[in-house]
Amino acid sequence: MSEENKFNFSEEEKDQLNKDKIVEEKKEAVRKDAQGLLSSIKTFLSELLDFRDDTDRDATIAAIKTDIPFKGATAWILICSIFVASVGLNADSTAVVIGAMLISPLMGPILGVGMSIAINDIDTLRKSLINLATMIVLSLLTAFLFFWLFPLSEDNSELLGRTHPDIRDVLIAFFGGLALIIARTKKGTIASVIFGVAIATALMPPLCTAGYGLAIGNWEYFGGAMYLFTINTIFIALATFLVLKILRFPMLKYANSAKRKLISRLATMVAIVVMIPAVWTFLTVLKESRYEHDFNAFVKNDIQSNSNLWYDKRDDDLDMSAKTIRLRFNGDISDEMISALQNNKNRYEEIRDFELIINANKTRNADRLLKSLDRAYADLDRKDNVIDGLQKQISQLEKNITNLNKQIESKNTSNNVSFTNLSRDAKVRFSDLEFFGYAKMLESKDFINIDTVTVANVRWKVSVEDSLVLVRERNLQKWLKQELKVDTVFIRRN
Repeated sequence: MSEENKFNFSEEEKDQLNKDKIVEEKKEAVRKDAQGLLSSIKTFLSELLDFRDDTDRDATIAAIKTDIPFKGATAWILICSIFVASVGLNADSTAVVIGAMLISPLMGPILGVGMSIAINDIDTLRKSLINLATMIVLSLLTAFLFFWLFPLSEDNSELLGRTHPDIRDVLIAFFGGLALIIARTKKGTIASVIFGVAIATALMPPLCTAGYGLAIGNWEYFGGAMYLFTINTIFIALATFLVLKILRFPMLKYANSAKRKLISRLATMVAIVVMIPAVWTFLTVLKESRYEHDFNAFVKNDIQSNSNLWYDKRDDDLDMSAKTIRLRFNGDISDEMISALQNNKNRYEEIRDFELIINANKTRNADRLLKSLDRAYADLDRKDNVIDGLQKQISQLEKNITNLNKQIESKNTSNNVSFTNLSRDAKVRFSDLEFFGYAKMLESKDFINIDTVTVANVRWKVSVEDSLVLVRERNLQKWLKQELKVDTVFIRRN
């Protein structure tokens, strides 16, 4: 075979090769465009979310250290903010509580704790912890004195909202702390962000609530409020630590290598100590939040939706520590209903292993039945009153009809003869009579003179013979002349 014949392609094969080449070129162009698009998106997101270039490390460290010391004016500002927050809680005023958050200086030592651990500054850490402890003690003492002198008349929503932290409080503290430290590290601090975080994280109200718990001797209020404050403090410090590590703030260097290693180990231990309760708190609160979510769903979907169940909901119905659910009903509960509630509870994953305790109140059930009977009797009384009113209306209508009939008779009859009496007498005298009526009629025989004549319309039973009908009509005519006292009466068959 010659070289010419070896590579002799047909025209169709050449066209196909050209098409394949064009397709490959288009695919390559698409790949390049996609890579360019991804690169553009990556660049855009990097410019949008990367805040490292806008960070002033030295100014941030100096500003945080400046806010740590707690003495003089700062102490009095704290006392005043505690008083304002306590007044807001006493008056159940959200606006006043927010005002107290804005003037509170508590953020400084908390940021100092997170920063000192991040940059390995043990002296700043010691100073931050001392000042934070001093602030807490002073805040508790101030709130205690206020509520001891001005006790609450009753527990309000602003107070109770700071005694039972949940997963939302953890998330608010963490993301609020992130926003705060990011605003602090930015060149030119954003004051509005700092104020917003102060309001969101709400460090002052829990301390005031804890002071209130001490004043009234309620350790549950005290423990719950301090738990909330601890959550806020830990997660704000944790957020500060993470952001400063991401921004690669420089670690503090020590001339003595042994001291540097010791300080580094101490800082690491403190960071671990802070992380462990933070993680434990988050997981605990998250689990409790899941318990409450499934319990509330169980109550809403399987209990409150059942009109036959009278559920008496209380705050202690869900005991997470003992893993029990206590349901109280105003009424008797059958065994079948208890079994159904147990099966329905098992459909919810988080409360499946909880013990279901059901308390039924038979006395309350009887009370409800009596109340139902009372309502039924009251309804019957109302209906009887309505019926009596309708009967009176019917009687009045009957009287009105009688009066109208009399008026009609007086206008359409003469000689004061009652049509009612006349028709009744006619029926008595002429039993074969089925219809009777009479009236005055005007007539003219010559179309000039007008006469008034009496015309009686009658209808007899079909069974009456014509000859007998004629006799009956003559007798009726004669009788009507006498009764109506007229000379002429015309009888017409209807």
